[in-house]
Amino acid sequence: MTKRTAISSSDRLVKVPTGIAGFDEITGGGLPAGRPTLICGSAGCGKSLMATEFLVRGASQYGEPGVLMTFEETAADIRKNVSSLGFNIADMVAQKQLVLDHVFINRNEIEENGDYDLEGIFIRLAHAIDTIGAKRVVLDTIESLFSGLNNQAILRAELRRLFGWLKERKITAIITAERGEGSLTRHGLEEYVSDCVVLLDHRVIGQVSTRRLRVVKYRGSTHGANEYPFLIDTNGMSVLPLSSAAMDYKVSNLRISTGVPELDVMLGGKGFYRGSTVMLSGTSGTGKSSVAACLAHATCGRGERCMYFSFEESQAQILRNMRSIGMDLAPHVERNLLQFHASRPTVHGLEMHLVKLHRLIDEFKPSVVILDPVTNLSTAGNVNDSNSMLIRLIDFLRKKGVTAFFISLTSGGRAAEATDEGMSSIVDTWLLLSDIESGGERNRAMYVLKSRGMPHSNQVREFLITSRGVRLVPTYLGPTGVLTGSARLIQEAKDLAVETSVHDELRRKELVLDHRRQAVEAQIQALRAGFEAEQQEFSRVVATERSKNTRNQADRRATAKSRRVGSNGNGMAH
Repeated sequence: MTKRTAISSSDRLVKVPTGIAGFDEITGGGLPAGRPTLICGSAGCGKSLMATEFLVRGASQYGEPGVLMTFEETAADIRKNVSSLGFNIADMVAQKQLVLDHVFINRNEIEENGDYDLEGIFIRLAHAIDTIGAKRVVLDTIESLFSGLNNQAILRAELRRLFGWLKERKITAIITAERGEGSLTRHGLEEYVSDCVVLLDHRVIGQVSTRRLRVVKYRGSTHGANEYPFLIDTNGMSVLPLSSAAMDYKVSNLRISTGVPELDVMLGGKGFYRGSTVMLSGTSGTGKSSVAACLAHATCGRGERCMYFSFEESQAQILRNMRSIGMDLAPHVERNLLQFHASRPTVHGLEMHLVKLHRLIDEFKPSVVILDPVTNLSTAGNVNDSNSMLIRLIDFLRKKGVTAFFISLTSGGRAAEATDEGMSSIVDTWLLLSDIESGGERNRAMYVLKSRGMPHSNQVREFLITSRGVRLVPTYLGPTGVLTGSARLIQEAKDLAVETSVHDELRRKELVLDHRRQAVEAQIQALRAGFEAEQQEFSRVVATERSKNTRNQADRRATAKSRRVGSNGNGMAH
């Protein structure tokens, strides 16, 4: 094997962080320092915003002043455009952190003056750089700079000279360009002379728009080569680095309550694993949202945060509906322990939903996240896209140790143990709610299909929604099969009547036996008394006979003695 030699620090490629969330992770640290980067894309994809944010964050977060030279928008327009994103450029200009320079180029003047070069731009740009000691420069956009130049040879030469000039001054520069037909840019040269090329795309699929970013090339550095969705909102631009999702997350042995005591018992008596992924499937009206609300209520009751994403109901609807089953979630919302985000899936594309979910979760830092229902996300794309999006979200939540609770709406008439999203093999715990029709009623039942890493019940339990919350009761197995609802109550009443009758009969027999025992004991007591009386009489007779016998023996001895005395005198007294 070839032995690797150490690379000196002077030969290493230095990178400049952009400060744009997610982008620095994709590029392994940011843009190449002292080199030009090309950002290209169609109109409205976010080129100018990304370039401006690169300058603003460089000056505010990394102490690197910057120059924004624009050939289309005036300085006043730029200040207004980026103010909605929370960037106060006017203050940064006043503090000499930024320089805004609008260069107006008139094509007619170029044609009248003949030859065209960038010497004037170089002088003007050099002055702006030297004024504040700028480390970063943005040229927006290059098409306007060369709008009046038809000679391709001169155009290519001037482009090379521009990029070379920026490199010589060791300026980290961003040049924006419009996308061309069949090439990344209109002139087709900028991407070759740039050290880094970033392509932005704004596409519409199924009437839903999605912005994506791709690093086309990056000289001297590895980088993520996939397409990454990005979001533009009031906090600026954020990119979701999808390729970073790897199965290297830690797992926990701690357990959290489901909020339903009987369900905790079915899951080994302790509930879900913390940081696990749980899916609850069921048809419409089976009570899936009620189970999710129980989990949210239990989470907030422990003082932890829960984030609830609803794609069907508003926050007000959920709060009202849960009050009807004796669960008031409003105090948790007021204490900022429970946060709802309700929106239609079609508002954004799937990638935009994923980026938004990432940002909201990062900001709120919940311990439990609920999505109700995930099946609605397929309306913003197709099943395969929604499946891919959810897998990425699961990996993201597992890395953060967040317990995920997904609700899956199944269609009636199809197999209950199947999901449209195909996530059944990915989730750690899968609960199913189903309808049981019998006796003119529809009743609910729940069972645990799987729960990895823990012993769990194989019972099917009846699921009850009452004014005091939800309950799980064992289903009744009668002579005709499983009974639920009124049939169960009637059968239980019959069983209770039979049990009561049997109990009464046993009690009656017990009383009869007790009376017989008492009678026998009375007889025994009478016999014992008679026996004792006879025994006493016998003892008296024996004592009398013994006394009489003793007297008789005494009399005989006395008689015998008197006879012996008379014979000793050899005669009898006269």
